[in-house]
Amino acid sequence: RRAATARRATAEKRFPILSSRPASEGSLPNLPEGIAPGVVTGKSLEILLEWAKQKGFAIPAVNCVSTSSINACLEAARKMDSPIIIQFSSGGAQFYAGKGLDNKEFHAAIAGAVAGAYHVRALAEQYGIPVILHTDHCAKDLLPWLDGLLSADERYFERHGEPLFSSHMIDLSEEPLEENIELCTKYLERMAKMNVGLEMELGITGGEEDGVSNEDANPDDLYSKPEEIWQAYQALSKVPNGNFTIAAAFGNVHGVYQAGNVKLDPKILGNAQTYICEKLGLPEGSKPVKFVFHGGSGSEK
Repeated sequence: RRAATARRATAEKRFPILSSRPASEGSLPNLPEGIAPGVVTGKSLEILLEWAKQKGFAIPAVNCVSTSSINACLEAARKMDSPIIIQFSSGGAQFYAGKGLDNKEFHAAIAGAVAGAYHVRALAEQYGIPVILHTDHCAKDLLPWLDGLLSADERYFERHGEPLFSSHMIDLSEEPLEENIELCTKYLERMAKMNVGLEMELGITGGEEDGVSNEDANPDDLYSKPEEIWQAYQALSKVPNGNFTIAAAFGNVHGVYQAGNVKLDPKILGNAQTYICEKLGLPEGSKPVKFVFHGGSGSEK
């Protein structure tokens, strides 16, 4: 019994969270019921995303590579009275872990993302803002990295009743559509058991990010079709307790561009909402899909 108590005490001190210290009082106006300062997961994540959709604003997402960049995001969100998405790419997570850690089998990338997640969890409540803790583009060859993060989510869920991360992105946009949907559905089934959200990508986001370049992508692939979005929505909606967003392509491109150099066509997203509403028999004006926008694209608005 004494050994078991000692093991529990050691485990609890492994990643200390300032749970006994009162959190700052957030000043977000009209924050919906069920949302509190700190990392939001499960039902709170659904409420926050739906609230943003109803209010007509996007929650900004920033890829972080250090404690300093995380803290800067938390400070900026507090100053703007805004929720924020703090996320890690595989390369950024590896950088976070430091050069001295081997990345064989994505060891450093997994450890760096987990370490960053605990940093966010320790401070988000103190800054008094709701934070979505997310991971960015995960292509097919990076799925072992995601598997490691999901294992961390499962261990955290067993102890705390919620996942470590709010959500994860799977980017199989370069794979055939059927394979993209099939694999995302399979992963969502695992994620839904512990209330982790999924972001999937349809079509290709142009430009370059985290060493992955789509600068020579077929222009047609930069624009998703309503039928494709419906096909993905229909499959993912069948997963019990599944919570998902879709990063559909409407010409958006990673990188910094002068306005006018990138042709954005956001009507694609509106047309997809209308198309899916008709399929589901929903009232006109309904917005069943939660969309994600990637890239800077040189937009002035």
